[in-house]
Amino acid sequence: MNDTRVIIVGAGPVGLTLSLALADLGVNCILLEKNDTPSGLPKMERCNARTMEIYRRLGIVDDIRAAGLPEECPMDVFVVTRLVDEPILRLPYGSVKECKADIAAHNDGTRTLEPYQLISQYTLEPLLKKFAEQSEYIDVRFGHEFIKFDDKGDHVSVQVKKTDGTDITLTADYLVGCDGGASPVRKQLGIKLNGDGEMLSLHQALFRCDDLYERIPIGKGRHYHVCDEKSGFVIVQDDTKHFTFHAVVDDESDMTKRFEEVVGMPIEFETLYIGKWTQRLLVADRYGEGRVLIAGDAAHLVIPTGGLGMNTGVGDVIDLAWKLQGTLAGWGGEQLLKSYLSERRQIGARNVAASGRANAGRYRWRSQWKPEIRDRTPEGAEIRRKVAEIADVEQRKTNEILGIEAGYRYVDSPLIWSEPGEGPDPDRQDYIPTTWPGFRLPHVWLKDGSAIQDRIGKGYTLLRFDNEEIDLSELINQFENSGAPFDVLSLDDPHAVEVYEGYKLFLLRPDIHIIWRGNAPPDDPALLISIATGHNN
Repeated sequence: MNDTRVIIVGAGPVGLTLSLALADLGVNCILLEKNDTPSGLPKMERCNARTMEIYRRLGIVDDIRAAGLPEECPMDVFVVTRLVDEPILRLPYGSVKECKADIAAHNDGTRTLEPYQLISQYTLEPLLKKFAEQSEYIDVRFGHEFIKFDDKGDHVSVQVKKTDGTDITLTADYLVGCDGGASPVRKQLGIKLNGDGEMLSLHQALFRCDDLYERIPIGKGRHYHVCDEKSGFVIVQDDTKHFTFHAVVDDESDMTKRFEEVVGMPIEFETLYIGKWTQRLLVADRYGEGRVLIAGDAAHLVIPTGGLGMNTGVGDVIDLAWKLQGTLAGWGGEQLLKSYLSERRQIGARNVAASGRANAGRYRWRSQWKPEIRDRTPEGAEIRRKVAEIADVEQRKTNEILGIEAGYRYVDSPLIWSEPGEGPDPDRQDYIPTTWPGFRLPHVWLKDGSAIQDRIGKGYTLLRFDNEEIDLSELINQFENSGAPFDVLSLDDPHAVEVYEGYKLFLLRPDIHIIWRGNAPPDDPALLISIATGHNN
């Protein structure tokens, strides 16, 4: 008898989210974290729109918003010389409150159900940890360091060292390494990372300055990119009292002085942390082997440009959780868990590439810097004009990528019904709603005012808008006999059908990605169910 069903190594946002997603499906897990307490550093600071949709389905979205940046704060992005100088470029982005109003006012599928949320990692981690500790399905163990595993074929044995020096052994059906870029789990598997591992080395500093946010004369925002020779940028953290500052400097002692120069006015602040980090764009050769899998930074390293790091990891584990549940429950076929390896690796590679494009765009406008950029001369004005012209195009590759965030598609997945043709571009930066199989079901407001995502259950869903006129009894009966969790959701909503490209029938996965669509019963219901549940080899 194993100690649990799944052992998760690493209690960052990705590992914590996996534990919550498994618990939501009734799967017991042990969450191991070598540190005694959550990290106190803001390695990430934004949950994107898709991540917030996922947290909504887990029932914790309101708590996350309450803990994060107040909803009325704008999310503008600036390109500046200093915080007191007229900005070179200001890209306006709505506050959460404004985005919610925009989402409520549109019902054409072009919006996500939830907007983004700025929340610092040092805020998010303790909050997710609290939720995990409240669950009867999750055994949270901080101060427990993963040492090594042994995949026995029918289970996994894991050696762990506790903070007090005690060695223990735990067993589970599966092990998932959510243990960061230096992942010991990945290294033991012998999985290599490929890509650019040494791009740019910067220092990061965390400062507390209680009044800076209110005093910034050029306007409130979330990011202030400094056009200088040091690749500087200032990020507002969720309480608006803490700020991170990144720059290329010779020594960490230069960071406080450079921060003061960028701010450009007298301030009082406390330095909480200074450290060095290196930009890397890497993706693992594979996402696991046997009963051991990896997710998050263990599988892909994405630079902050585009904010795709942690958010890609959340996408990993929301894909993985239901596949583990189905495999453990016995209704999932051999392809179910295998599909995690192919589906999420293609998204990891896609998002690493998108972050690379965004970073290249940032270099383009930064390359226009000259020492005279701050001069109030015709030459200085021309430098600033050129930077603004390029940044107005290139910086948007970082901040306007809803297609990358929410428009991802699982191409050639063994769990998705294949349609003729290539289908919509799965890599486009802007978001175009579609019901092509493999994509997430677009958000629509139903005529009763509810959101369709809120009506979809935790298992497979047959979504029908046909007034139950089409005979789907064979599909329904066979799915109900498959052992997989399955619901039928019948809705009368012509507008939703219009948004959904005229289709009235959909088979959805637990992660609300579309398996199949049609306006008539599937030609081979048994084959469709076999594909959906991973039995089609």
